[in-house]
Amino acid sequence: MIGWLLTHGPARRALGLILTAAAILLFLLNLRRAGERAGRAAELLDARERNDAVHRQMLEAAARRPADRDALADRLRDGRF
Repeated sequence: MIGWLLTHGPARRALGLILTAAAILLFLLNLRRAGERAGRAAELLDARERNDAVHRQMLEAAARRPADRDALADRLRDGRF
């Protein structure tokens, strides 16, 4: 059966077209999957950047906190809190 496909012109042409169509289809499916992966990676990057920004704000706030209770009381008395 396969030998007949490879020796006859129209069958060989049809087989070539089928293989070409299959290769194009696989290429397009791979592109779609790669696009989905890139989208997920972009979402993860955005989420990580937001988390890093919040963490940075928390660290900056912690750096400005009063050193002890007396410093906190002084801040509250001065109205700087």
